[in-house]
Amino acid sequence: MKALVLSGGSGTRLRPITHTSAKQLVPVANKPILFYGLEAIAAAGITEVGMIVGQTEPEIRQAVGDGAEFGLEVTYLRQDSPLGLAHAVAIARDFLADDDFVMYLGDNFVFDGITELVKDFQRERPDARILLTKVSDPSSFGVATLDDEGRISALEEKPAHPKSDLAIAGVYLFTPAVHAAVDAIEPSWRGELEITDAIKVLIEEGRDVRSTMITGYWKDTGNVPDMLEVNCTLLERLETRIEGDVDDASEIVGRVRIDAGATVRGSRIVGPATIGSGTVVENSYIGPSTSIAENCTVRNSEIEFSIVMSDASFEGIRRVEGSLVGRHVAVSYAPRVPATHRLVIGDHGKVQISS
Repeated sequence: MKALVLSGGSGTRLRPITHTSAKQLVPVANKPILFYGLEAIAAAGITEVGMIVGQTEPEIRQAVGDGAEFGLEVTYLRQDSPLGLAHAVAIARDFLADDDFVMYLGDNFVFDGITELVKDFQRERPDARILLTKVSDPSSFGVATLDDEGRISALEEKPAHPKSDLAIAGVYLFTPAVHAAVDAIEPSWRGELEITDAIKVLIEEGRDVRSTMITGYWKDTGNVPDMLEVNCTLLERLETRIEGDVDDASEIVGRVRIDAGATVRGSRIVGPATIGSGTVVENSYIGPSTSIAENCTVRNSEIEFSIVMSDASFEGIRRVEGSLVGRHVAVSYAPRVPATHRLVIGDHGKVQISS
């Protein structure tokens, strides 16, 4: 069995972060979201991975390499435009050959992995299996409707008026039967080849298409609140590990990981929280559900429920929370006089100013 991992797309909902970074590489608990998916695939016993990449291909290649770090063999497959999930399957046709495969969206997070799902699929071997989960806003996803016996009766891609609250999660399992179904469909009103349309072809042909309700935690990390939620969820499993240099004037409370090479001076850190290697925290407060990546500087500042990416700095900031801060960002205190605001903000940014 092989894996097809989708790591293209522009990540418009995470702008301006994704103007300069692939959305699949935004870290949660100080590790890129994509890496959790690759680890789950390897844990399921799959070694051959086709990686669908787009404009951020160089960054993905640099981060993942040949896959050996994950116990995988990665083949990169270029998708020049985001033309749909079924289009990605078509691009990967030669790589997939006649093997069964799992298709995994690189910005999705499945908390308990996919090992049991893969085992069940290999044992029962239906033509397709999709994961379903109840969501509050199904219009942002592919949506499934089930009949009275629990079988899939209808599929829609991001419908304006969903017929159910069952979203299709970002993990699909297929036999080679899906390739003929992909060949049989036309682009949707969105101009994309929808995988839901290909699955509908399988259903219409009387193929064995099954669904599984997710009982654990799943999240599509396409926007900032979802990234912060996943970060919080992962940090809840954190085990205390203090490998960095922490002075006696500092207080460490709860589950906190401080990597080797980090320095903490005169500060209070309340977990769950993680501090990356090379980061300096001085006279500051780091609160729960906070990940601070490597080589950051936090002085005389307060941060909680946030993700801070590498090489960022905070100087004299009284309170930051619910934030996603990109690489090499500098946040500093501005004098109150004169009463003015001086801003440099990327496209599609959002700024809230209280005075």
